[in-house]
Order: sequence, then structure tokens, then C-alpha cells
Amino acid sequence: MNDTSKALSEKSTEESVRPAIRELFRLRFESAQDAFVLLYPEGMVKLNQSAAEIIRRCDGTREVHEIVAELESAFNRGGLAQPGNEFLPELTARDCVEWR
Repeated sequence: MNDTSKALSEKSTEESVRPAIRELFRLRFESAQDAFVLLYPEGMVKLNQSAAEIIRRCDGTREVHEIVAELESAFNRGGLAQPGNEFLPELTARDCVEWR
């Protein structure tokens, strides 16, 4: 476990943790790419379906466990907490996500 994911785990047990895309970033579907992309001032990142589904739910209104529950329900699959707990710290480290 890296420092960011450790801090996230500790934070999530102590208080509300609601991830939100930072103001400089925009999630948008690009028909030319046939995929969602995350736009930022220096460029863009093409997202796979899993990443797009997680980021779409990072609106500052849902806690991490609520995002995981929505994804598990939407895809009729359990055990999605671990991938989310790995991806969100990466987004945080890249300053794409802030916590409310």
C-alpha cells in the first residue's frame, strides 16, 4: 500500500470521503475517440470504460462506499472496492480529484 492509498484508507474510516473532479478537469465523451476523455489544460487522457464509470461518479456527493455500491449494482458484480481504492489514490496523486 502506498502512502496515498494508506492515507485514503485512514481518512475513509475517520470521516466522510467524497471525491470530486477538480475544477480544471472535464469529463467528456469524444465521439472521434469513441470513449470518455478527461480534459485538462495541458491535454487529455483517453479513459477505459472502468475509469470513466468511476470518474463519472466523482461529483462530491457520493462517498467512496456509495460509488462502489453503484458500480457493483450497475455491473452486477461484487468485489469492486479494491480496484476503486487503487484508482482513486492515483487520481488524487495526479491532482485530478479533490476530497470533500
